[in-house]
Amino acid sequence: MDERLQSLQTDWLEEATIHSMQDKMENGELTSEALTLMYLDTISKRNSNTNAVLEMNPGAVQIAKGLDAERLDQGPRSLLHGIPVLLKDNMGTKDGMHTSCGSLALKDFYAEEDSYIVKKLRAAGAVILGKTNMTEWANFMSDRMTNGWSSRGGQVNNPYGLFDVGGSSSGAAAAIAANMAAVAIGTETTGSILNPSAQNSIVGIKPTVGAISRTGIIPLSYSQDTPGPMARTVEDAAITFSLLIGFDEEDPVTYEASKLDETNWRTILDSEALQGVRIGVARMIFEREASSERISLFENALERLKKAGAIIVDDINLGTMENELGYNVLLYEFKAALNAYLGKTSAKNPIRTLADVIQFNNGHAKETLKFGQVMLEKVERTSGTLTERDYVEALVRNRHLAGDIALGKALDEHNVQALVFPQDHGCSFGAAAGYPSVTVPAAYSEAGEPFGITFSGRAYSEPKLISYAYAFEQFVKARQKP
Repeated sequence: MDERLQSLQTDWLEEATIHSMQDKMENGELTSEALTLMYLDTISKRNSNTNAVLEMNPGAVQIAKGLDAERLDQGPRSLLHGIPVLLKDNMGTKDGMHTSCGSLALKDFYAEEDSYIVKKLRAAGAVILGKTNMTEWANFMSDRMTNGWSSRGGQVNNPYGLFDVGGSSSGAAAAIAANMAAVAIGTETTGSILNPSAQNSIVGIKPTVGAISRTGIIPLSYSQDTPGPMARTVEDAAITFSLLIGFDEEDPVTYEASKLDETNWRTILDSEALQGVRIGVARMIFEREASSERISLFENALERLKKAGAIIVDDINLGTMENELGYNVLLYEFKAALNAYLGKTSAKNPIRTLADVIQFNNGHAKETLKFGQVMLEKVERTSGTLTERDYVEALVRNRHLAGDIALGKALDEHNVQALVFPQDHGCSFGAAAGYPSVTVPAAYSEAGEPFGITFSGRAYSEPKLISYAYAFEQFVKARQKP
């Protein structure tokens, strides 16, 4: 790498935004090929400490070079043209990379098709840079598993220090915090974008289920899974999110994604967006669980929100608690969803069912069963047909409690536009209802552990939540690089 690029990598790349990257590529200071090489160099130097990236796309540099030629010939396709993006290891890619969900059982598996979200990224001109490590089987393998651990990739480490890295999009969060790509795509079932984003001082958007297609992603839950962007700034996350939205006939719930069609994603990034906005605080959800230091950090964040113009409606009652939702929905849906995914893979793939995964792990216990597989075994004991009464009751109950009550009736009664929580507390409500949340950096503990706040709201309220997160981010400017 020449001296000019080395200087750019040292002095500029660390906190570079998508817009600044596009500006340099447009004026000829930088190419996507050079940008990709800089990120590859960064990964080669830092990944041994974080263990965030599982494998690189062997075609990344060639893809970037082709996109540079296209830019000169036709102009950029979008704001993601030539921008390197990392993917969580549960997203299928039809290229030289594996798709394993962190499992050794799938270490040799290649998806036969790009997942829908990868098709959207490629169409936007993004460079698929690599796959990130994750909590194995999206944190549903064992109730003892450490966040960020997988049998295929080992333990993801938080770049800020000896702190919980969060799960299950752990590698995606750590990689973006450590500046190994411009943006990453994670997935969430219950907190798996929000939690690692908060723990790594980055921005995470957990969309409404239906805003972005799940087709081609190794599933956990039919009713709760959603992919979403993770970035160092709200603007970069919003840019990426806007380019991933759309209808996919293979994922019918995305028909409602058209509700976001008229959104002007530039104008919602308003530093005054919190002026006069009523934001609810439901202390009952976190006051017994959060540490005294985190509650103190949250109180400071509330004061900042007030100074930014928000009206804080304190101590509202959501009418339910997170533990009332349980995990029966996931317990039953996982087997049906995973067996359907594995059963449709190439005949060359010997892992066809959840039972095959369990059998493989038992045969390779030293490598795979560090934390056991009690959750996989519990899931395997369900029928896989979704006919159980416990499942149907849980599905109906959770959607009512989370959507109609906690994120519906409670918001209406108090006339609030959104709720705000410390870290990812309250994530179970958005998960069960399929409603959106946005996490944004807010502060650090005395020991240096990142602390974020999360805005949550009704279905398809992403434009409002993103605008609130942006206004808070611009007012506080909390993020510090690790």
